[in-house]
Amino acid sequence: MKLLLYSHYFAPSIGGVETIVESLARGLAELRTPDDSQEFTLTLVTDTPQGTFDDQTLPFPVLRRPRFCNLYRMVRAADVVHIAGPSFLPMLLAWIARKPFVVEHHTYQAICPNGLLIHQPERSVCPGHFQAGSYGTCWRCECVENGGARAAMKLFLAFPRRALVRRAAGNIAVSEHVEKRIAMPRTSVVLHGIAQKIDNSEGLYDSKGGKSNTTFAFVGRFVAEKGGSVLVEALARLLKRRVDFRAKFIGDGPERRELEARIAAAGLGAHVTITGYLTGQKFAEAVKDVTAVVMPSVWEETAGLSAMEQMVRGRVVIASDIGGLGETVGDAGLKFPAGDVAALADCLEQVVADPELAAAKGRAALEKARQAFSLSQMIEKHRAIYLDACQRQ
Repeated sequence: MKLLLYSHYFAPSIGGVETIVESLARGLAELRTPDDSQEFTLTLVTDTPQGTFDDQTLPFPVLRRPRFCNLYRMVRAADVVHIAGPSFLPMLLAWIARKPFVVEHHTYQAICPNGLLIHQPERSVCPGHFQAGSYGTCWRCECVENGGARAAMKLFLAFPRRALVRRAAGNIAVSEHVEKRIAMPRTSVVLHGIAQKIDNSEGLYDSKGGKSNTTFAFVGRFVAEKGGSVLVEALARLLKRRVDFRAKFIGDGPERRELEARIAAAGLGAHVTITGYLTGQKFAEAVKDVTAVVMPSVWEETAGLSAMEQMVRGRVVIASDIGGLGETVGDAGLKFPAGDVAALADCLEQVVADPELAAAKGRAALEKARQAFSLSQMIEKHRAIYLDACQRQ
């Protein structure tokens, strides 16, 4: 089967979509038929420039920033087109070429002009104004970060985008929450798959370390919707309660200077460090002494890939009970209402006061990750969806 996998973002860009798309593409490239030939002849197309990334290290060809005619030829040559996020142009070309296409929903672009379901200027969770037909509200929301003309264009494109998504041969939701939110026909839930390996140098959290060794970590991009400022405020409350702790902010992003200023203003300089973005062995070393990973998102995360990755490591996750993130953590971690600083501070103090709690939740997280976030299962479910899409044609 000739598969065209389109992802607007890909390596060397860094993010959850890029990570999952690469894992999926690698897994599909390894599938073999009974005569040991490749089951999928896969080409990945992206708008991300190559930069210093070596595409030759990948087991599939990558076409970057193709011209319109080249993209259309590739769509026509494919048996099925997988689109990571409802990108308008590849959906339109697949529809024109009468090729079955599958859309995987990593954000909410199918039902929201800004794709995040964040209502501006309050930066609150949107109840679904576009779906409800409150288009004037959507336009005013878009105007906060865009000019009037650009806001109008984004709102205008949301209509054909939603229409094309409804015509997809299959829609893939990355959590049950997303399935309910987008409410699109022919939708299957496929959870992210994570390589089920634990570095022995990390190990599960050992409760014998004692209260003085409690270390929290924030892992992710420094953007407002990830809630880094909520964690800073909660840590400041622990400091006032004279609770002994350490904290690490692992990542980077546009909100870094603001976070640094908040940390300094709260007098947390001796307790909190910012490592910057880390990968590979450096990341493993940074989380080696971490007791709990905190994900204080204030937007409806579609799945919470970072939470899954830490659960695979046997770490307890303290997370906002919102969207796909709350669903991912479930009963295997500690949850609090999104944006509730007092509730988060209580969760943090609970972990400090009861080291065995972190150890028990870490074991529960690992067990859930083994059962729910299987990489082979993710690949096999995508394979079945592609076959079904071809049969529908």
